[in-house]
Amino acid sequence: NSFDTAREEGWEQGREAGRKEGRKEGREEAQRSMARKLLNQGVAPDVIAEASGLSLEELERLKST
Repeated sequence: NSFDTAREEGWEQGREAGRKEGRKEGREEAQRSMARKLLNQGVAPDVIAEASGLSLEELERLKST
């Protein structure tokens, strides 16, 4: 019936949205992890910010963690 079809489509859309959000969060965490490693190796924050797209403020927060 049409209710079941609509419900299944809604679930699929929700799963896909969740997957996209999870991939986005994973990429962001990978960026932060790489930036943290570069900071620990003494790479200049402005260089890391330019290459990673992270802000200097975010890099400052990463330094303290």
